[in-house]
Amino acid sequence: MKENLLGIDVGGTKCAVIFGQREGDSLNIVEKVKFPTTDVNDTIGRICDELKQLMERNALSAENTRAVGISCGGPLDSRKGIVMSPPNLPGWDNIPITDLIRSRTSLPAYIQNDANACAMAEWKFGAGRGTQNMVFLTFGTGLGAGIIAGGQIYTGANDNAGEVGHIRLSEFGPVGYGKAGSFEGFASGSGIAQLARMRLGEIHQMGGKVDWCDSGQTDRITARDVAEAAAAGDAVAQEIVQLSARYLGMGLSVIIDILNPELIVIGGIFARQESLFRPQMEETIRREALPLASRVCRIVPAQLGEAIGDYAALSVACS
Repeated sequence: MKENLLGIDVGGTKCAVIFGQREGDSLNIVEKVKFPTTDVNDTIGRICDELKQLMERNALSAENTRAVGISCGGPLDSRKGIVMSPPNLPGWDNIPITDLIRSRTSLPAYIQNDANACAMAEWKFGAGRGTQNMVFLTFGTGLGAGIIAGGQIYTGANDNAGEVGHIRLSEFGPVGYGKAGSFEGFASGSGIAQLARMRLGEIHQMGGKVDWCDSGQTDRITARDVAEAAAAGDAVAQEIVQLSARYLGMGLSVIIDILNPELIVIGGIFARQESLFRPQMEETIRREALPLASRVCRIVPAQLGEAIGDYAALSVACS
């Protein structure tokens, strides 16, 4: 029997309202409406209006729909359903989002931060199906994690579990999560861009050059530029990726030693460029992690691809 679910994906630049149907271990996206994130009051009003219209178009009601799930960047209080001033959502200060959604839909409403929601999605419908102890890493613009422990999401004492991007791996290095040399600094899109700017600055100061970035363009470099050049065989770009991959392996070794997961699922850049990162990452894990723990831990790319945000919000609804 199909189970109706509703989801809300709140992002810094865009939001989406999603209708999905779950049947066993499969989830089908029936309809999705996207719109820009603007002023907090306007955006919340738009979310409620789009949700109401989506329900009307699909004849959804409190009688035939399980719940509304919300995926949103933190910090937040998932127990009370409050969004607490995320850095990418100016003005979202102590917003009781689940109460607002319940009052408009008469449906139960639940919220998780986006990393936890993505972990739930990959665990229920993606690469983590069938596992009991799994970690999901975002590896996008930033780096965060969601933890499945003993067959349930683990959020910690106040929803701060999984903030692995803040771990310092080196005294010096690119800045991520407000800390030089952090896990996020080395293993994220913004961190890889910083590594590239530093390395290319050295080359350009010594009179050298690279084909894929002129000396006056280093401020505009992105992780995608580096990955594309590395995939095309450029030695400098490959050097930058290998440095990121080495620190990725170091961070994963900490996670493996502390949590002893059976599976780590990595999204974003790793999922798109696995072949560039895996060899150095695995070599580092062999050197750094406890052998008994690392031998039982598989590391795989995320399966849900660009639709993971939709699956994430809907996964919160069926939690």
